[in-house]
Amino acid sequence: MNKRLMVMVGMIIILTAGLILGGCGNAPANTSGDKVKVTTTIGQIGDAVKNIGGEHVEVQSLMGPGVDPHLYKAKQSDIGKLQEADIIFYSGLHLEGKMLEIFEKMNEEKPTYAIADSIPKEMLRKDQADKTATDPHVWFDIDLWKIALEQVRDGLIEMDPDNKEDYIQNTEAYFAQLDELKAYAQDELSKIPDEQRVLVTAHDAFNYFGAKYDLQVMGLQGLSTDAEYGLADVQSLVNTLVERNIKSVFVESSISEKSINAVIAGAKDKGHDVVKGGELFSDAMGKEGTEEGTYIGMYRHNVDTIVKGLK
Repeated sequence: MNKRLMVMVGMIIILTAGLILGGCGNAPANTSGDKVKVTTTIGQIGDAVKNIGGEHVEVQSLMGPGVDPHLYKAKQSDIGKLQEADIIFYSGLHLEGKMLEIFEKMNEEKPTYAIADSIPKEMLRKDQADKTATDPHVWFDIDLWKIALEQVRDGLIEMDPDNKEDYIQNTEAYFAQLDELKAYAQDELSKIPDEQRVLVTAHDAFNYFGAKYDLQVMGLQGLSTDAEYGLADVQSLVNTLVERNIKSVFVESSISEKSINAVIAGAKDKGHDVVKGGELFSDAMGKEGTEEGTYIGMYRHNVDTIVKGLK
């Protein structure tokens, strides 16, 4: 090969490499079959993204079983997961209150959605003790949750328009399952006698659930587990249990049983026996790989546990 030909071959190699590298730098996340990398906060959102995104997404959630999002502080490894993501979905409405600054910074770098913020404000519930605070536990009202999940669908479409039809079809299929779940919950919870339709838990996570299915909900703590409770709060709840002859209270998977144990002990001191009706999933789902590790499985577990505990 003569010198001139060697120079020409070298130039072709350099130009080709430059085009390849340039193309990689400007390519969307899912070019050449790459999946969209999604990071979420709570498992409820992560499970929804898996259902809506299907084969086109790779999902990781920061908060696993037993984790309380109200108190959660991001670890260094979480920052890495957020930085690696193509798109981020979190709940909003101050659920992840200690991470808000992080999400604001991430939103400057990549699409970052607070999905519950898309729900019309007039449909949201206010804290009875503090009218300036909004109840963030919207996933317990399936109709509201579907509105929030439309933000997931739209965010994925904007990130990955080539697979728009799949995202739309997956959402419709998932929403049909959620409608079936709502019908199941309505049917089962209607079996609880009127005088027993009082749901007592560690904190006010079930107000949307109670409003949807005509249950009176009473929590020892407020909307956030960050709120303190004292002896007066325990005594007030104990008096209600005794006066209304309520026999069951429920613990939550993401909250210590200490508060509910204090209520049970206080009722016993007044000669009123109260039992634990079972464990409910409120702010966190069950272990991955179990039925309760999915939103639908978690919801059905709660319905079945409440019906059994109150009937």
